[in-house]
Amino acid sequence: MVHGIPEFRLPKEIVQKTVDKILNLGIEVKYKQELGKNLFLKDLEQQYDAIFLSIGANQSAKMGVEGENLKGVIGGNELLEYNLHPDYKGKTVAVVGGGNVAMDCARTIKRLGAKEVKVIYRRAREQMPAEDKEVAEAMEEGIEFLFQNNIVKVIGKDKVEKVELIKTELVQKENDTRLVPINIKNSNYTIEMDYVVMALGSKVQPYVEELGLKTNKWGNIEVNEKYQTSNPKIYAGGDLAGVKSTVAWAAYSGREAAKNIIENFKL
Repeated sequence: MVHGIPEFRLPKEIVQKTVDKILNLGIEVKYKQELGKNLFLKDLEQQYDAIFLSIGANQSAKMGVEGENLKGVIGGNELLEYNLHPDYKGKTVAVVGGGNVAMDCARTIKRLGAKEVKVIYRRAREQMPAEDKEVAEAMEEGIEFLFQNNIVKVIGKDKVEKVELIKTELVQKENDTRLVPINIKNSNYTIEMDYVVMALGSKVQPYVEELGLKTNKWGNIEVNEKYQTSNPKIYAGGDLAGVKSTVAWAAYSGREAAKNIIENFKL
């Protein structure tokens, strides 16, 4: 939370106080440990009665469009987590997506001096998963929203120069509760762009597949109602287990998993 959520949304001081409060309970922390590198589940199983995995899912999803690998196309999750921003001064930046990560990216980039920030979203505002408050504040800060637009390709020789967009219409399909965006034929157009930030959601790191635990079709670790994985000794929560993607829901799943661990192992 120190890196993934901007200061204007969650002051670092509040995060630090919360962390200190937890650590002061007497929790032992081992730093510089990474699963699959110098930390292995098989070893942990020998040492502990229960294991809870809460490593998140912070690898940005991709669209699979042409030009996505050009220099200047950046994953939104990584941008926020590692805070490795290029110089945006005088630049035009597209943020693709409609969730809170997209809002955080757009507002952060605007505050770092970008000339223009355009949020590209293929549905209407009413369908945006981002909180209304976040969208309204982004608009007040001068961020432009291109609703019902879909990105077709990123154009450039060595780096981003333009993006090609296509307009969409929303239709109701059978068995779908949400309106589905359909590209409008021959409505393509291009706009000049310096950077493109993909904020379309996130997925788990590839090494999760190698942990020997059952995963779903999205790569998340499957858990039961007690947050137990296919290995009864191992639990998982938060984005890693496909819980609703907010800090509050992740914290809730951790608390509930802890209750179940205490109950199951009589700790």
